[in-house]
Amino acid sequence: MADRSDHIDSFIESAGWRDARRIPLAGDASFRRYERIAVGGETAVIMDAPPPREDVRPFVHMTGHLLGLGYSAPRIYAEDREMGLLLLEDLGDDLYTAAVAQGAGERELYERAVDLLIDLHSRQSAVAVPDGLAEYDEEMLLDEAALFTDWYMPKTLHAPTPPRTRTAFLDIWRRYLPMLEEVPETLTLRDYHADNLIWLSGRDGIAAVGLLDYQDAVVGRTPYDLMSLLEDARRDLEPGLAGLMLDRYLGAFPDQDRRTFEAVYAILAAQRHCKVIGIFTRLAFRDGKFAYLRHIPRVWRLLTDACRHPVLGPLQDWLDAAVPRSSRTVPAQRRQA
Repeated sequence: MADRSDHIDSFIESAGWRDARRIPLAGDASFRRYERIAVGGETAVIMDAPPPREDVRPFVHMTGHLLGLGYSAPRIYAEDREMGLLLLEDLGDDLYTAAVAQGAGERELYERAVDLLIDLHSRQSAVAVPDGLAEYDEEMLLDEAALFTDWYMPKTLHAPTPPRTRTAFLDIWRRYLPMLEEVPETLTLRDYHADNLIWLSGRDGIAAVGLLDYQDAVVGRTPYDLMSLLEDARRDLEPGLAGLMLDRYLGAFPDQDRRTFEAVYAILAAQRHCKVIGIFTRLAFRDGKFAYLRHIPRVWRLLTDACRHPVLGPLQDWLDAAVPRSSRTVPAQRRQA
């Protein structure tokens, strides 16, 4: 760690920020770390993404693409791809979660975020999607959903998930996933939610939405990022806001059949919520990041709500059989075998 810190100092100096102060910032669910550096009244942010677990190249690629579309991704001042270091524009501290807590108008912030998606999804796929981007295909979606059976269930039911139960779960998803093709493909940022959006009050229109954590972007379906924004695993939206924002989005696409869109939205919501419950469990018991467990009750509520859509009846039946409501708990916050 000391050697890496020395290398970061050298990187900062070579980028022209000699004698800058280094100020740690909050990390995220990955192995990346962030620091703000300051010198002479100027600031920037270091992304420290040590290989081989992290790779800054997808972030660099997506940053250039998003800036080219006119969105407020952080500009890259300097990079050392081999060492996993980037020097980024400092977009500030006003994450949506913090901005709302400090009195910013929640509706205005979410309107801008929805309007950015409307702008993105109004573009032709050839423009919206950069070259070489992976498809959010069946294999990826199934692997994500299986985090629920492979991590959450064993930690709450205190036994490995029976193979037949796991197979039945994935078979349900295999029946659902072809339905996604009924809505258009687009660039999907994949973690488009309040803790990855920064409110840039000095900018106008959708430029006020600062973008973070988009290196895992894929070619996915139009409802996904909207659902990720409105069904946030980490915070509750004010009552009624999600419905208003869904109406705002669909009002911009009058040719999109609402019933079809809502069915795909529900499928993607259920898939994401199963994935996130599994990821939060894995973060706790594999990586020691137990703070994420506190969000599991909220994600269970979101999953339960998604399963009220008629198309998700088979998934609801499976959940009722495999994870009775009395077992939908937060795993014990201690390491288990």
